[in-house]
Amino acid sequence: MSLYLHGLGHFHPENEITNQFLTDLDIGTNQEWIEERVGIDARRTVLPLDYIRETRNLDPTQALEAAMYTHAETGQRAAEMALQRAGLARDDIGMLIAGSCSPDMMSPADACPIAAALEMEIPAFDVNSACTSFHVALYMLSMMRPESLPDFVLIVTPESLTTAVDYSDRSAAVLWGDGTTAAIVSTRVPSRIEILGNRLHSSPAGHGKVVVPHFGHFWQEGRTVQMFAIKKTVRVLREFQKTFSEPDRTLHFVGHQANLRMLETVCLQCGFEEDLHHHNVVNFGNTGAAGAPGVISMNWDRWTDRDDIAVVGVGSGLSWSGHVLRFGEAP
Repeated sequence: MSLYLHGLGHFHPENEITNQFLTDLDIGTNQEWIEERVGIDARRTVLPLDYIRETRNLDPTQALEAAMYTHAETGQRAAEMALQRAGLARDDIGMLIAGSCSPDMMSPADACPIAAALEMEIPAFDVNSACTSFHVALYMLSMMRPESLPDFVLIVTPESLTTAVDYSDRSAAVLWGDGTTAAIVSTRVPSRIEILGNRLHSSPAGHGKVVVPHFGHFWQEGRTVQMFAIKKTVRVLREFQKTFSEPDRTLHFVGHQANLRMLETVCLQCGFEEDLHHHNVVNFGNTGAAGAPGVISMNWDRWTDRDDIAVVGVGSGLSWSGHVLRFGEAP
C-alpha cells in the first residue's frame, strides 16, 4: 500500500544547555569529555536554566510544573509548520497520532490536548514506542486499508526528555534535548514524497536496558545500548542500500539522533560519505522520537526530485525500524 508524506514541521524550545553550562554544574564533565564521547555541543530544554542550576531536577515530579511548554504547545507549533508546508488547513486533517518517550500525562493521551490546541475535533490517540514512535506510526498506517483512513493523518512526536534527566548524572545530562516534530501523511492522496520500505523489529528481552520510569529519571545501560543501536542501524541501512540504491538517484542517511559518535560509526561501516549523512544532534542533542524527522524537516527546502533518504530509528523496548523517503515530481 502506498503512503505519502505531504509536510513536515518542527519546534525546539529557546533555552539552550551548552557544554559550558554542564561544566559549570560541576558534575565531572567538560567540553573535551563530552566531545570525545558523544560529539554534542548543545541541547534545547523546556526547563528554565535557573531551575536546572538550582535543583539539578533531582525531583522530576516538579519538572512539568516548571516547564515553559507543554506537549500541546510544542505539538501545535510543529503541526502549524507542517500544515503550512503541505498547503493544508486544519479542517483537512482527519486523525491525529502522537508518540513520545515521556508523555505529559498518563491520561489522556498526548494526542488529545495537541488536537484541542489545534482546534481539531477528530480521532486522536497515542502510539508509543519511545524513540521509534514516529516509525511505528508510519508502520501501523502502512498496514491499514486506505478506505478505512481519512485523507490526511497528522503524526506528532513531542519530546521533553530533559524533564526526566537527573542533572547530577553526567552520563544522562550530556545526551538529551527537547524538540517536537509533526508530519502530515496520506494513504490516499499522492504527493512528491513516497514512504517506502516500512519495517519494524523488536527484542522485548531487552526491555530493561533503557527506562524512563513514572516519577523517576532516565536510565540506560549505555555501552550495551550503543552497541545494539550501531548493529541494528547498520543492518537496516545495508538493507536499504541494497534495495533502493539506483544509479540516477542519491541515497542520503538520517539516523536516530542518539549521539554523533554512534552515527559516525554507522556511516563508516556502511560507506556513507559525510555529505550524504544529515544530523542535528550536535546542536540539539538526542530529541528522542523527534530526532530523525526533525533533521529532515530542518532541511526541508534542500531535497530534490532525485533524492532518497534512508531513515533508521532505534529505541527502548528494544526496537529498531526504518523507512525510505523517495522524492519525486509533484503529482
